[in-house]
Amino acid sequence: MGLVLILVVLIAFIVLATTRLKLHPFLALLGAALLAGFAYQVPAVDIVKHITSGFGGILGYIGIVIALGTIIGVILERSGAAITMAETVIRLLGERFPTLTMSIIGYLVSVPVFCDSGYVILNSLKNALAARMKISVIAMSVALATGLYATHTFVPPTPGPIAAAGNLGLESSLGLVILVGLLVSFITALAGMWWANRFIGKDIALEDDGAPLLASEDYEQMRARYGTLPSATQAFAPIFVPIALICLGTIAGLPGKPFGEGWLFTVLSFLGQPVMALAVGLGLACSLLKADNKRQEFHDRVVEGIQSAAPILLITGAGGAFGAVLRATPLGDYLGETLSTLGIGLFMPFLVAAALKSAQGSTTVALVTTSALVAPLLGQLGLDSDMGRVLTVMAIGAGSMTVSHANDSFFWVVTQFSRMNVATAYKAQTMATLVQGLAGILTVWLLSLVLL
Repeated sequence: MGLVLILVVLIAFIVLATTRLKLHPFLALLGAALLAGFAYQVPAVDIVKHITSGFGGILGYIGIVIALGTIIGVILERSGAAITMAETVIRLLGERFPTLTMSIIGYLVSVPVFCDSGYVILNSLKNALAARMKISVIAMSVALATGLYATHTFVPPTPGPIAAAGNLGLESSLGLVILVGLLVSFITALAGMWWANRFIGKDIALEDDGAPLLASEDYEQMRARYGTLPSATQAFAPIFVPIALICLGTIAGLPGKPFGEGWLFTVLSFLGQPVMALAVGLGLACSLLKADNKRQEFHDRVVEGIQSAAPILLITGAGGAFGAVLRATPLGDYLGETLSTLGIGLFMPFLVAAALKSAQGSTTVALVTTSALVAPLLGQLGLDSDMGRVLTVMAIGAGSMTVSHANDSFFWVVTQFSRMNVATAYKAQTMATLVQGLAGILTVWLLSLVLL
């Protein structure tokens, strides 16, 4: 019981340090790793070794992937590729299903672009469509936000899912994480859209302050600021070609060797490694550079991407350090034996992630911390197969979106840009993320009945 009490105290420390003390999650996780080492009586000489090996081990593989993915996202964001993606979806689906259209736009855009940035970029498009279709702005806002939130939480190369996959030892199975993540995130996006549809016919007063509701001509002005927009091929290729390569690389490595063992297997195995796949994506993203001095623009985008990636890399590394210290303690065996008798399986990481998310607000921190916590328990929970680990990432992802409320920056982005008051935002956005999280864990549980 004492082992569990220490764990509860450590989680409380992480939450309080990041919320009340405003300590950066990197330092909070690093501090928790040190405290865990002393509290669990790990030999003092070994504590730092576990911290450094855990930090370096996770970043040795995941670090480059996160950095490349972030740089690609910055280039796509600055080039107007997100607008091209959105307009492509509108052309394909038309305007008959407005909330579905917004949800799919968010679902696609948030694979390369952070959901906060994606919402800001697409806000004027969303408002223009709402005005043109005479649809509630709140319904369209929730549909867009939940679409963005779905892939942000479940689908690599978004940093959170990548870090969770790395903590759970899925470096060589990232393609499987992507494939399952695309399915689970699609279900959760539809769940969010279903909740958004509840507000279609409701006339809810909006706040007078906050971001203005832009009309269609304002959207055209915003669109014009990007100059000539990239083609659909240019916009989609930098993210979906790497995803395809990673998935093909995973398929090539299956025991049945579906691509044989010749040159095609070698090529796909090489290019299907996440680092190489994203390097290809970065090369494709270079076609989006517009400035006369493309070298300087590329340099600027790389610098911006590295600056955005730096805190994520530090948090991810600190999460790896925390997990490494926990793995050196008897906590895993004790909890594994206890929890295995309860039979809660995938619901355990879901509940831990949901508690962390609701308490401290950051989806990425919840993903990183929970994956570090549950990594030592996978064997006892019966989740130590590749598919078990993948579904654990999905369960953690479902928990890490449950729920978005006032301590989450994304909540305020949606609230302010949609001009919802806080009470309405809790009914619309927060409840939507609860519905998404529950739909996510239900989907994961159903998949486990078939795949495990």
